[in-house]
Amino acid sequence: MSFRTTSSAFDYVEDVSPGSGALPPRAWYASSDAKALPLDGAWRFRLSATADAEDDSFAEEGYDAAGWAEVTVPGHWVLQGDGAFGLPIYTNHLYPFPVDPPHVPTENPTGDHLRVFDLPADWPADGGAVVRFDGVESCARVWLNGTDIGEFKGSRLAHEFAVGHLLKPKGNVLAVRVHQWSAGSYLEDQDQWWLPGIFREVTLLHRPAGSALDFFVHASYDHLTGEGTLRVDSDVDGRVLVPALDIDVATGESVTALVAPWSAESPRLYDGELVTEGERIPLRIGFRTVALEDGLIKVNGKPILLKGVNRHEWHPEKGRTLDLATMREDVLLMKRHNINAVRTSHYPPHPAFLDLCDEYGLWVIDECDLETHGFTEQNWRDNPVDDDRWTPALLDRAARMVERDKNHPSIVFWSLGNEAGTGRGLTAMAEWIHGRDPERLVHYEGDWNCRDTDVYSRMYADHSEVEQIGKELDGGTLGRRGLPFIQCEYAHAMGNGPGGLADYQDLFEKYDRLQGGFIWEWIDHGVRHPELGYAYGGDFGEELHDGNFVCDGLIFPDRTPSPGLIEYKKVVEPVRIEGAEGTVRVTNKYDFADLSGLAFEWSYDVEGETVEAGTLSVPALAPGESADLKLPEPPAHEGAEAQWTVRALLASDTAWAPKGHVVAWGQLPASSVVRPSVAPTDRPVRGEKLITLGPASFDGRTGALKAIGGVTVENPRLDVWRATTDNDEGTEWATGIRYSTLWRTLGLHRMRHRLDSVEVGEDALTVRTRVAPAAREVGLTAVYRWTSDGSKLRLTVSVGPEGEWTQPLPRLGIRLGLPEADQVKWFGGGPGEAYPDTHRASMVGRWDSTVDALQTPYLRPQENGARADVRWVELGGLRIEGDPEFSFTARRWTTEQLDAATHLTDLRAGDTVWVNLDHGHHGVGSQSCGPGPLPQYHLRAEPAEFSFVFSVLPR
Repeated sequence: MSFRTTSSAFDYVEDVSPGSGALPPRAWYASSDAKALPLDGAWRFRLSATADAEDDSFAEEGYDAAGWAEVTVPGHWVLQGDGAFGLPIYTNHLYPFPVDPPHVPTENPTGDHLRVFDLPADWPADGGAVVRFDGVESCARVWLNGTDIGEFKGSRLAHEFAVGHLLKPKGNVLAVRVHQWSAGSYLEDQDQWWLPGIFREVTLLHRPAGSALDFFVHASYDHLTGEGTLRVDSDVDGRVLVPALDIDVATGESVTALVAPWSAESPRLYDGELVTEGERIPLRIGFRTVALEDGLIKVNGKPILLKGVNRHEWHPEKGRTLDLATMREDVLLMKRHNINAVRTSHYPPHPAFLDLCDEYGLWVIDECDLETHGFTEQNWRDNPVDDDRWTPALLDRAARMVERDKNHPSIVFWSLGNEAGTGRGLTAMAEWIHGRDPERLVHYEGDWNCRDTDVYSRMYADHSEVEQIGKELDGGTLGRRGLPFIQCEYAHAMGNGPGGLADYQDLFEKYDRLQGGFIWEWIDHGVRHPELGYAYGGDFGEELHDGNFVCDGLIFPDRTPSPGLIEYKKVVEPVRIEGAEGTVRVTNKYDFADLSGLAFEWSYDVEGETVEAGTLSVPALAPGESADLKLPEPPAHEGAEAQWTVRALLASDTAWAPKGHVVAWGQLPASSVVRPSVAPTDRPVRGEKLITLGPASFDGRTGALKAIGGVTVENPRLDVWRATTDNDEGTEWATGIRYSTLWRTLGLHRMRHRLDSVEVGEDALTVRTRVAPAAREVGLTAVYRWTSDGSKLRLTVSVGPEGEWTQPLPRLGIRLGLPEADQVKWFGGGPGEAYPDTHRASMVGRWDSTVDALQTPYLRPQENGARADVRWVELGGLRIEGDPEFSFTARRWTTEQLDAATHLTDLRAGDTVWVNLDHGHHGVGSQSCGPGPLPQYHLRAEPAEFSFVFSVLPR
């Protein structure tokens, strides 16, 4: 690593120090009575191509910036100005500049910002003032009224500067120069869009004489006595008031009282105040104790199971600039989908988000603004976290996280950062954090030997390895084997998926050492785009990019839940409902709460329609307890399939969802599936050009189906291809294979169909074919046997593999075309999509949709929208029944068109609705970054037989 020796006014950009001039970090809070002046809104803005293209005269009083453009602060300049201010860049881990730390390119977009403001008339004349920047990417230099007050790095961290001595009543000029690239950029390689700007609030804060400088709320809970102990350490003496607990105590003194503890399930907060001579500060106090005991993470004396998500901050139009309403929407969505934990990947979030986690109840891993992932390209050579010259910057980042956020009861872990290798700097951070806050645990995934951490953390360990870890057979150091395990990232939620969630959760619940994990990640980072709908990597002409790898969330950019989130809600639901033969077992899977807050309802459904319903009396089971409950006698019915459906609902309104919100559900079979029956009483008749059989007509030469009754049908024939998913495209590091490559190399996307014979028999029309890819010797025999009773038509498909098949099939079924179809009704799994390893949330019922609404709008188009376990479906004038159950999709474009599309705007509706009736699908897994489908979800090329019964719907 080299450092420049020549000096200039811009050396701070490449200086490895955290900056100069900023005040020491402190707790983030809003004072009850000290004045605050938001400086958000329209700022004058000038963009330069390099750090030194313009001098700093713009910071002087009287500078005329009338000809400058404007940007909104907070905001990213590349997301404003319709491209005039540059464009976003997305990379996963590659630095978008040469790796030559601490140097950055001369081509360094630099934005000069100006804000002129007056002090309010009631602004106090005494005391001091600070200007606070809550987030600036990546390096900023600040002037007030022509005076240089400092510069700083650490994009997602708060920085304050003392400015009281520089203020005047009117015409204050705040000037901020922001550089996109700096030495700090090497510490912020965080799998996200590179977006320069002042993207969080800028605030002027009055600091009255005698105001608190900093304070630390210590609020522990003794689960044996039910007592909470409170002590508030303050830099300035004062008193602590908690009226609900009758507490009035001096700062620095401990006081004990009987309290209700804080947890993610019951986030009890006590309102209090810190009163000093100069101000009153509101406190929200949650009593809880975090400990590492018996090799487990315990809160308030109990082990917890993390059902979490990783959350980057994202808005499709504003980037990492989020308002309070959007942050609340995130938290409410998480709570309503049974999520109980958040890892703030890979930086501290806006502090208001942590307030919401305190209020609504989420366990938090607060992560430092640190990642040096790009150094993997040189085997971690020159990695800043193992270079003592960078350690002050690392310690500054750790301190700014801990000091800002230390008073949030939701935070149970401090995380040193992400994917930064290992080194002395990380050890220094861990030692400082352990010393400053021994009441929380320290996390870092890259420390597999757990030298610096209190938990063994991994990302994307596959199911078999996770089970070995659960059994304590994973090896490693003695210290590691005695620690709890979490997956800080798993089940990569990119595109269709993630698959295998339920299999992971079964392991987490089976082995005590496995204390859950965090799905990667919460939201797709699509950028709203006028032509593409949502843009991803490469859509802005980036020199280096990682495509749609930035679109890997459980919710879409507009915050609509994806099927993956619906599946996760079901998999991690806190009440398990199962049983058979009229008895339901209810198990409480909460860590702390009993079931008194839930009401239970049952319904008896015949062929998907409710015929009777009622309430179920369930005792207030404690965590871990189960009860077996008898269901009522079922109503009489004949010849139709029936199920019991039992739901657990909120018994009353909560802060995060209304009364009646479904928390958990389960289905119990009450009778067997009814198979469709067609007696082969009609015989095929060969005409001049057509063969007729019952209501159907076939091409006399090829045996291809032409119509059923008055409904034109484009030839149903064997189909094994699907538009490859992001997980099919995948990575090879987890399994050594990439399914899309295997399938395309074999030619499964271009199968040829050979007609061998058309046989008109006494009671059946039989069409024999061979389906195989060009240039390969493997193939599939496909025999279509058509029979009819005069009104219904039955197709039996028999499939046999030929040759040596060494890989699974993408799908196995038939595809047909219908000229008209809009409304779709079906009896089977729904309401959303499901695949073999993503089907827990699929509820058997009677559903309806439009063809268009069946589509799942993944940002990169791919296989989607399959409804599973279908008994029958009605669309396009036909009723189609399955023997056995089947999966169906219906689209206004072909699989080939779907496969070729790169954005949803590429898909154009045609005149034909293409319907797939599938006997099987290959699982989806999460191999876009994690493991592929488990073996039990592979669709092997084996002999198979399946049937469909077609009939014409009455008009």
